[in-house]
Amino acid sequence: MTGGLTQLGQATALPASPDSAVLETVPDPHPGTLYLVRFSAPEFTSLCPVTGQPDFAHLVIDYAPDGALVESKSLKLFLGSFRNHGAFHEDCTIAVAKRLVEACKPRWLRIGGYWYPRGGIPIDVFWQTGIPPEGLWLPDQGVPGYRGR
Repeated sequence: MTGGLTQLGQATALPASPDSAVLETVPDPHPGTLYLVRFSAPEFTSLCPVTGQPDFAHLVIDYAPDGALVESKSLKLFLGSFRNHGAFHEDCTIAVAKRLVEACKPRWLRIGGYWYPRGGIPIDVFWQTGIPPEGLWLPDQGVPGYRGR
């Protein structure tokens, strides 16, 4: 089941960039079963491509597997590789989603990127691969819109 994994169970350095990060998958233990997998990354960071200042987001990734699951340590390393990557909020959010789609080829995937304010304006980015499969239990992502203090 875990044959071929190169990162799980051993010390692995944080990739230098998202392009160099390796997203690994494992076989779905319940092929043919419609269910939802959720990853929540409340401490996602990247850099503003203009100022170099850090940006922070809470990413919520939901997907319905179709034969493969994303191995979570490889996902953690992939997301961490954005720490020194300069890109706008929209680019980071969609790039994460598209890499996941490429890696595990899910039946369906959506991502919510809930970014903390930059210049006083919070930016939330949402994307999905299409209409969710009929019968998929799809809970709310549970991240409230930004509210000033």
